[in-house]
Amino acid sequence: MMKPEEMMQDTDRAASHEVDPRLLEVLVCPLTRGPLVYDRANSELISHQARKAYPVRAGVPIMLGDEARDLGDDL
Repeated sequence: MMKPEEMMQDTDRAASHEVDPRLLEVLVCPLTRGPLVYDRANSELISHQARKAYPVRAGVPIMLGDEARDLGDDL
């Protein structure tokens, strides 16, 4: 069984994962089928057409409309 401090180390490693650049080349917005821009600082994939930001968790893009953040007039 893992000790609590070992579990935290796994979490820290997962948080630092980057999105595979090859994946970024083929991903499109699920709503518009338009291009996405990777925002490393916020760990999000941005769809300017849909005005949505899709989260990236542990290097895995979460491409669900329900999970996306509305950008509103921020762009």
